[in-house]
Amino acid sequence: MTDLTQLKEIERKVLWLACWTIHNANHLRDSDEIKVGGHQASSASMVSIMTALYFAVLRPEDRVAVKPHAGPVFHAIQYLMGKQSRENMENFRGYGGVQSYPSRTKDVDDVDFSTGSVGLGVAITAFASMVQDFLIAKDWSEVTAPGRMISLMGDAELDEGNIYECLQEGWKHGLRNTWWIIDYNRQSLDGIVHEGLKDRIAGIFEAFGWRVEMLKHGALQRAAFAEPGGDALRTWIDTCPNSIFSALTYQGGAAWRARLLNEIGDQGPVTALLDRRTDAELACLMTNLGGHCLETLTEAFNGISDDIPTVFIAYTVKGWGTPLAGHKDNHAGLMTRDQMASFQEDMGVRTGHEWDPFEGLTGEADVLKEALGRVPFFAHGPRRASSVDIVVPPIAPPGDKVISTQAAFGKMLDGLAKGQTALAERIVTMSPDVTVSTNLGPWVNRRGLFGRTEVADTFRAEQIPSTQKWRFSPKGQHIELGIAEMNLCLLLGAAGLSHSLFAERLLPIGTLYDPFVSRALDALNYACYQDARFLLVGTPSGVSLASDGGAHQSVATPLIGMSQDGLAAFEPAYADELAVITEWAFDYMQRDGDAVQDERTWLRDETGGAVYLRLSTRPLEQPTRTLDPGLRRGIVDGAYWLRQPGPNCELVIAYQGTIATEAIAAAGLLANSRRDIGVLAVTSADRLNAGWQAAQRVRSQGDASARGHIERLLQDVPRHAIIVTVIDGHPATLSWLGGVVGHRTAGLGVEHFGQTGTVLDLYRHFGIDAEAIASTASGLSPGRPFGLPLRQYGTGS
Repeated sequence: MTDLTQLKEIERKVLWLACWTIHNANHLRDSDEIKVGGHQASSASMVSIMTALYFAVLRPEDRVAVKPHAGPVFHAIQYLMGKQSRENMENFRGYGGVQSYPSRTKDVDDVDFSTGSVGLGVAITAFASMVQDFLIAKDWSEVTAPGRMISLMGDAELDEGNIYECLQEGWKHGLRNTWWIIDYNRQSLDGIVHEGLKDRIAGIFEAFGWRVEMLKHGALQRAAFAEPGGDALRTWIDTCPNSIFSALTYQGGAAWRARLLNEIGDQGPVTALLDRRTDAELACLMTNLGGHCLETLTEAFNGISDDIPTVFIAYTVKGWGTPLAGHKDNHAGLMTRDQMASFQEDMGVRTGHEWDPFEGLTGEADVLKEALGRVPFFAHGPRRASSVDIVVPPIAPPGDKVISTQAAFGKMLDGLAKGQTALAERIVTMSPDVTVSTNLGPWVNRRGLFGRTEVADTFRAEQIPSTQKWRFSPKGQHIELGIAEMNLCLLLGAAGLSHSLFAERLLPIGTLYDPFVSRALDALNYACYQDARFLLVGTPSGVSLASDGGAHQSVATPLIGMSQDGLAAFEPAYADELAVITEWAFDYMQRDGDAVQDERTWLRDETGGAVYLRLSTRPLEQPTRTLDPGLRRGIVDGAYWLRQPGPNCELVIAYQGTIATEAIAAAGLLANSRRDIGVLAVTSADRLNAGWQAAQRVRSQGDASARGHIERLLQDVPRHAIIVTVIDGHPATLSWLGGVVGHRTAGLGVEHFGQTGTVLDLYRHFGIDAEAIASTASGLSPGRPFGLPLRQYGTGS
């Protein structure tokens, strides 16, 4: 759509619909809330920018992350285009209605990137552009015409540190086809932004190779500047403090006139320039900033035809076009009923016709409707893509008799790298500067690092011996990242959406030190909220990384794995378990079925999701056994009996991860004093707990036969038996097992920061060695009240 008159009609309609949606939710709809909210002012400042983009600039291959508080504008546009229902709009911020912030998984319209956690929706567009370049470089990819990855952001979002981490990573990788459009309304939640911020913004972006486009003055202002006295007016506007500009905007035309006459009025050209305009016209002129001028916006956007990353600093007014414009408290403000009535009259919208798509517009509805039908961005219908599934071949564990899970994972990837399977072709690995130390080295040596252009391995070219082949090429399948775990999870999120964004399936694998999962939590949660599909490998983990000390010893990560939605968490002890889980994970990452619970586990596995592996550097002697279907199923479901309890069982020792050695040894120590000891190997406390919780809900709904996997495992263990749980992590990960059937339980684990020492030193210190497990079990005799363990251990506090 290139007709400016029609664009202005659409702009007016989008502003009305966004404001009315919020007003309806807060003042008209029945609600038990004091305030529903919705950010009318923050929406209004984005209306012109989004109108220009969606109706005059965007192409079908472009993808957009919308500023969270501009969600109502996005949905108004979708509603106008017939992509969103009135029922959902009327239920804005209600159960099942339009979401507070754009959501890929919860909104029905075409949301490209979920937003809500400030700053993350900005950065993911850069990583999506990197993923697009990765796909374009591959012979098998159908992606040829690059789209622009666009973020619409607020100026206050630039306080978020992850944005600057992203900028540096983009510079390293030659970022392109990325636009960030800053809604520079100079207001944040609590007040006015600092003076001169735009210059700081521009300097930072230019330093990283971005083009900076300053959109400060609209067409009306530029025309006024050309009049006699216009230079003085421009100088005054360009030097006006942000707070003064906002206050005068709120006060209106008369206030503008008084201030301008007082400060630059000269009884000559400037005064004449002001006198030629009514108060209303003067207010319109002074707020005709670049971010509210469709002519300026469309010229700037359509004037760029190259792929240089570009940031647009678009001056706007927060609350533009509404009675809230400019007030410093308008961030969460709402128009009153009287203000809305006046606004509705100004918009020409009749009572009872508030939701009519073309109500209040001056042009003919049929003509406008026909023009909307030709808008390129919406021309091809729904824009959510899909991709065929990749066949997962059997994955065999390495044959080492003694090996750690971390090393086993590296060897399994190396085995995949040797083959020419579709699975190996679609894997892309990434790591925040810990590629070698997380055992990705063999994979990288065979598959190479990704770069849009060839970069030779200087050490090999100079014939310097090195175990690593560090060569970049378009065929490479490893993306080298700097030390920023937030960037890792944002790239995992972008790559994990490739099937939906670009119609090409990728199976991304990211490795990082397990304790630093916590550093990536915001981005990890964000990636899961998008329903991105990836494999996150946290290694090394726990206090078994003994000599590295507390800074590198993870404690809480098992609980993170359990609590994070959209992420199936595993902690295998042995390489064969890891092989089964990895094979399952590649399939699980591709599933997109209905949320129907499997009545065997009561898990919703057909929906698929991301997977997290907590691995260890501690080598263990591997069991010699056959992985029959039942054992494989137990490994994936979350647990199996390593040692089946007998009918007279008095003790169950349940463990997860590398602490298996201590649990097994403790069972041996107690063999003569406890009858029919059971040893429960837990591979996923996350899936065990989820299945148990789900089964309880089903029972509460009337199906008395529902049983989770852990309930079936424990149902034949005598009620008088005790359970001792142990993990190289927080004991709460497993201590809930006592509540499944009602067994008395003691949970052992690590609750405090670790320290340096040998593995045995630390296991003894935290009371998770074999003797401590046995001692705890001995102090909890069946049929007797809980007492203290026979041995006391340091708490680390």
